[in-house]
Amino acid sequence: MSDIPARIEAANAETLRRMLAADPVLVDVVPAHVALPRLADRMILHSGPPIAWERMCGPMRGAIAGVAVFEGWAKTLDEAEAMAAAGAFRFEPNHHHDCVGPMTGMTTVSQPLLVVENRAFGVRAFCAINEGLGKVMRFGGNDAEVLDRLRWIRDVLGPGLGAALRDLGGVPLKPLIARGLSMGDEMHQRNIACSSLLLRLLAPALARKVSDRAALAAILDFIGRNDQFFLNVAMAMGKSISMPAEGVEGSSIVTVMCRNGTDFGVRLSGVGEEWFVAPVEMPQGLYFPGYSAADANPDMGDSAIVEVVGLGGFAMGAAPAVVGFIGAGPASRAADFTRSMGEITIGQNPEWTIPSMDYAGVPTGIDVRLVVDTGVQPMINTGIAHRKPGVGQVGAGVVKAPLACFEKALVGFAKRMGVS
Repeated sequence: MSDIPARIEAANAETLRRMLAADPVLVDVVPAHVALPRLADRMILHSGPPIAWERMCGPMRGAIAGVAVFEGWAKTLDEAEAMAAAGAFRFEPNHHHDCVGPMTGMTTVSQPLLVVENRAFGVRAFCAINEGLGKVMRFGGNDAEVLDRLRWIRDVLGPGLGAALRDLGGVPLKPLIARGLSMGDEMHQRNIACSSLLLRLLAPALARKVSDRAALAAILDFIGRNDQFFLNVAMAMGKSISMPAEGVEGSSIVTVMCRNGTDFGVRLSGVGEEWFVAPVEMPQGLYFPGYSAADANPDMGDSAIVEVVGLGGFAMGAAPAVVGFIGAGPASRAADFTRSMGEITIGQNPEWTIPSMDYAGVPTGIDVRLVVDTGVQPMINTGIAHRKPGVGQVGAGVVKAPLACFEKALVGFAKRMGVS
């Protein structure tokens, strides 16, 4: 047993090396049925760990009903809900398909998916395109406006973006993130800089590849007015970085954190595909006029993958404006969040630095042992959905990953290492 600590340290060093060596590039947009070979008709991928219809929260049910109508599997929302309750759809987590999705995380066969290729390791990860602001499916919206927007994304925006990215030969994301951090983004709640930088790169290629002037104008307008457009790109990037870090025998590093509005799930590099699950917590933050904590649903989404790779709540020091927006205290506290996350990580990313913190690298490599030893829970920046289906977003804030997940994961890791 005496060599176990050394084995863990060596395995963790290798896991961190793989994360830091990543070369993520946004290369394409393709239909989900092309990107995900195991995605079948009437299969719905969702955010978070596995969950059955009976335990799903209101926004998740609302999004499932909406996406079933979008795909043509049901004519009405009521019919879609009845079909779901009767077992007509197969539900699986996005993470089982090298995919991620924000909030409810709906992924079905005809949706266009962003493709991020980690060229250092030859793996690809996927995420749906950001729907914009207002009432959207990721927050449980499912009315005609929501479905019409999804059809436009499928028929116009997705093909246009795909053509532009192929024309460019892809967009390297590491340097884009580095610039975004220096401009006040943390890549979860604030993506204004990176969304703008990406649009600046895409615009000439879009002009070359989208011949319909009205369609081109609509695409440029949609991206330009959506401050969160880059979030979904960052999520696919995060997944592409974490994938090669999976399966390192003896590693106690977290490779997945996600939530489905009911449960929070964690995976570790050294414990294969096992999920460690606990009840998800309520976010704390600010609410839009007319709403309060009484309206809020517990946290959900696969977007915590950006925290897994050192961004979001772990990079708050780069984004003091976010602290006030989400009600987490004065802007001067931003660096405190990043320092706190440094207590539960094993390294820093030297390519993603925070100027206001003397160019310290973002904390990277969440060690389950450190989480349990210190009691410091990973901090996640998040949106807040209404607890009822069809309403949408009602606020934004922060949420802590439940400590119980990490306690269970540590027990599972100890068994894997042969420690009773």
